[in-house]
Amino acid sequence: MKIRTVVVGFAAAAFSMMAMAQAPIVIKFSHVVAADTPKGKGSEFFAKKAAELTKGKVKVEVYANSTLYKDKEEMEALQLGAVQMLAPSLAKFGPLGAKEFELFDLPYMFDNYKELHAVTAGPVGKALFKKLETKGLVGLAYWDNGFKVMSANKPIRMPDDYKGLKMRIQSSNVLDAQMRAVGAIPQKMAFSEVYQALQTGVVDGTENPPSNLYTQKMHEVQKYVALTNHGYLGYAVITNKKFWDGLPADVRSALETAMEEATKYANSIAQEENDKAMAEVRKSGKSEILVPNAEQKLAMKKAMVKVHQQMADRIGKENIDAVYKTTGFDPSKL
Repeated sequence: MKIRTVVVGFAAAAFSMMAMAQAPIVIKFSHVVAADTPKGKGSEFFAKKAAELTKGKVKVEVYANSTLYKDKEEMEALQLGAVQMLAPSLAKFGPLGAKEFELFDLPYMFDNYKELHAVTAGPVGKALFKKLETKGLVGLAYWDNGFKVMSANKPIRMPDDYKGLKMRIQSSNVLDAQMRAVGAIPQKMAFSEVYQALQTGVVDGTENPPSNLYTQKMHEVQKYVALTNHGYLGYAVITNKKFWDGLPADVRSALETAMEEATKYANSIAQEENDKAMAEVRKSGKSEILVPNAEQKLAMKKAMVKVHQQMADRIGKENIDAVYKTTGFDPSKL
C-alpha cells in the first residue's frame, strides 16, 4: 500500500508540474480609456497577436477604463509588478522623473503625423525610452491617440477667450504653462473624474483628442468644441523591466513582433477614429464645432509657443532642439 501511495503521489505531483509548465504566462495590460478608442483597440489587437505568435504561451488580459487601477495608481502597480504592461500618456513620465518626455506636451510642437512619427520612430524616441530603464521600466512602443481639441461652455476662438476659464489638464507642468499662456486657470485632475467635473462646473473646459472627448461623453456637457489641434496626446507602451528581462527569449521575441504589429494597427486607426468621433459629436448637436481660421490659429500658436522656451530648462533645450531639427520647425519665424 505504501508503494502504491508513493507512486500515485509521484504521478499527481508530476501531473501538477506538467500543468504548471503548460500554464500560459499572464500579462495584465491596464489602461484608463475606453475599449473603443485607438489605445483600447490597439491593446486588444496586441492581446490577440500575442496569443497567436506565442502559440498560447502568453495570455494578455486587457483592463480598460481604469477597471483595475486608477490612472494615479497604475504606474506604481507596474513598478511593483502587480501589472505587467501599461500604456500611460507621455505626460505621466514627468512626475516619475523622466521630464524629457514632456516635450510631447509642448503646444504646436508637431503639425502632422509625419513630423511626429519622425521623432517617435527615430533617434529621439529611442533615446527617451533608454532613460526609462533606470526607473525599472522598458519602453516598447509609442501609440498615437491624436491631436487635441479644446472644449468649453463659451466660444473659444482667440487666446483672450480662455482668460479665467478653469481648464482640466493632465498632471503636467508643461500643460499647466500652456493654459496659463492664454490666461486660463489649469486644473490637474484624473481622467476618470473629468466628466463629472465638467457636468458640475468644477471645471469649465478641457483638452482631448476627439476620440476621448466622444467616448467619455464630454461633448454632452460642453457647449463648444474648437478644432485647435494645438497639442498631441500619445502613449508609451511600457512593461516592468524585471518581468520583461525574465521572459524566455523566444517568448520575448514573439511579443516584440506582436507589439510592432499592434503599433502599426493602433497608429493607423488613430486619425480615422478621431474623425469618426468628431462626426458623432457633430451629429449629436450637443456641441457647436468651432473651426479656427488662419488668423485665429496663428494667434493661438504665437500665444502658446513661448512655452517651449519656458520649459527648456525642465525638458532640456537639447531635446527640444533635436525635435526642431527633425521636424524643421523654427519658432522665430512665426
